[in-house]
Amino acid sequence: MHKSFRYQLPFLLTFCLFSNLLPATGEVVCPTNVKESKIARYYDRDGSRGSNGRSGRDGRSGENQTINADGATVNLDLSGTNGEDGEDGEQGDRPSCRNQREEGSNNINAPNGGNGGSGGNGGNGGNGGDLTVYYTNLADLKKISVRAVGGEGGRSGRGARGAAGCACRRRRWERETCTGTPGTPNRKCTKKVYRCDDGRDGSDGSNGRDGTRGRSGILSIINGNEPLVGDKPTAEIGISQLANQQLNLSKNKWQIRQGANSLLAIGSVIADEYREFERRLDGTLKLIWQEKKAISNFSNQSVKLSLNDNQQIDIAFPENIWIDGTAKTAEGLTEYTVNHAISKEDVTRLAVAEFANSGQNLSLRVVDLAAKSDVINTQFRVKYRAKDNFYDSFNSPTLYEGEIPAELVSRSYNSFNLALGKLKIPSQGLNPGTNVDIEIIAVRSLGGRSAQQKISWQGVIRQR
Repeated sequence: MHKSFRYQLPFLLTFCLFSNLLPATGEVVCPTNVKESKIARYYDRDGSRGSNGRSGRDGRSGENQTINADGATVNLDLSGTNGEDGEDGEQGDRPSCRNQREEGSNNINAPNGGNGGSGGNGGNGGNGGDLTVYYTNLADLKKISVRAVGGEGGRSGRGARGAAGCACRRRRWERETCTGTPGTPNRKCTKKVYRCDDGRDGSDGSNGRDGTRGRSGILSIINGNEPLVGDKPTAEIGISQLANQQLNLSKNKWQIRQGANSLLAIGSVIADEYREFERRLDGTLKLIWQEKKAISNFSNQSVKLSLNDNQQIDIAFPENIWIDGTAKTAEGLTEYTVNHAISKEDVTRLAVAEFANSGQNLSLRVVDLAAKSDVINTQFRVKYRAKDNFYDSFNSPTLYEGEIPAELVSRSYNSFNLALGKLKIPSQGLNPGTNVDIEIIAVRSLGGRSAQQKISWQGVIRQR
């Protein structure tokens, strides 16, 4: 039996009669399942994709509450609500399967079934509300009953099935084409075979994702009746603004403990981990500028400040400024002294100034065009290649590659002299007239930051 008969026969006959799908041969042609063909399409449209299911809305979070524990009985429900379920996707549309009445001179690809819609995601459950309690007697918390559970996540919607594609009425036929006058020698006829490929079934839609459960509420307790002042533990400010003012930061310090439910009335449900207020932290920053360049030159740059638990203010400078500085803190006052401030673009401005001498006296002089080498730490690596009568120009060997020892680097102000002739380089690679290819890697660092600059030089060792 043809695979199209997986549909119920009464429905098939009715559908095909009204769709002109019942040929004189009595062969029924309805959707089937085959692989996609790459040949041209001459049938009606494909089935359309089913709509995706709507995602469920997230649940509402419970309300945060702040109360005073005074011995009175308190009942609170701070639970989050459940997320909504996602909707199922819609099934893909069936294609129109009206065949051509006559097979023509074209290959045919029957219409494909529409893809099924994907299921919607389930909504996330709302979080439980947080509870803050001021108290003078810790035992009074036993009079507080609270339920602060997170809401359940919604269930995901299911993906829908794709619709079946159309089947071909005939899968193969021949058409004869003739040229010339009938009955004459120049009459020639050829036959060409044409084919029809079934449409493919639409793919099933994917299932949605289940929503996540909301978190339970968090308990915070404060020994006292005075409301806490709000936190201001961080700030971002222009560097030049710190020249004439001190900046204050503050925050509340908490201890994280376990066993929240044991502090409250029996049957309470809240996150086990809770916070206990310890003390108020305050800190002040004073910037001391000792860099030669005026602080106004950095007016378009900002720094990020943060107060840590030791009442010291940490300062973070932008990536495009290299800082050499020190900090000291006493009684909540952090004094940060900027000894040197260098723009990042001035870090890698080294250039070759001179290539001189030969043999063990061969040297390369590198100059710092930004004139910052009295501050920046600099180390050098070298890759030394040479060619002369011993080496052909197409295969110049590397005679030395590695760090240049510190004792072979001398600095005079902003000029570095690299004693290349003292490296372990074969003597023939240091002879006058030798063509050399030198690659220098300068590693520069300051205040925990570093950068590399590659310097290349090619030339000939001069005659003595």
